[in-house]
Amino acid sequence: MSKPYTFHAGEATVFAADGQFTDAMPEILIGRTDGPVGQAFANLMAQSKGHTAMFAIRACNQLVRPATMLVPKVTHQDSANIDLFGGAVQSATADAVVDCLIDGTIPKEMANELCIISLVWIDPRCAKDANLDKKDMYRTNYEATKLAIKRALADEPSVDELIAKRHEIRHDMDDWS
Repeated sequence: MSKPYTFHAGEATVFAADGQFTDAMPEILIGRTDGPVGQAFANLMAQSKGHTAMFAIRACNQLVRPATMLVPKVTHQDSANIDLFGGAVQSATADAVVDCLIDGTIPKEMANELCIISLVWIDPRCAKDANLDKKDMYRTNYEATKLAIKRALADEPSVDELIAKRHEIRHDMDDWS
C-alpha cells in the first residue's frame, strides 16, 4: 500500500441540462505537496499558449486549500472561453474544494499538506452558444468536481468493481463494438 495521500486519481462526469453544452468531466489528482503530485503542481506554474493554468479561488484573495490548480483539457482559442474557465468553472471548482473540507471528504488537518490538480473540460461550443446557462455550467462543474475528489480519496472505482463489471459497462462513446 502506498503512503497516505501520495497519489490519488479520480474523475466524474455530470451532464448538462437539455440544450446546453456544459457537461463537466474533471480529472483530479490529489497528493501531498512533497510528493509526485506536488511536483506536477509546481511544474504547472509554467504556462503554455492556449492552456493557461490557474489557481482555484473563491474570490480575489481567497485561494482555496488544498491549493488547487485548474488546467484546461482543450486549447482555449478566445477570451470568451477563457472567461468561462476563469469564471463559472473556477468558482465551481473552488466551492467544491471548500465544501469537501466542510463535509470531511478532505481532512482539514491535511489542507495545507495536499494539493489538487484538476483537468477541466469546456466544450468549445459553450462560449458561442447564445443560450449558454452559466448557472448550469457552475452546477455541472461543482457536482463533478466534488464527486471526482470523493472518488479519488476513496480509490473508486475499486479494482474488484472494475473486474466485476468488465463486460457489463461500455464507454459512453462506444460505437465500435
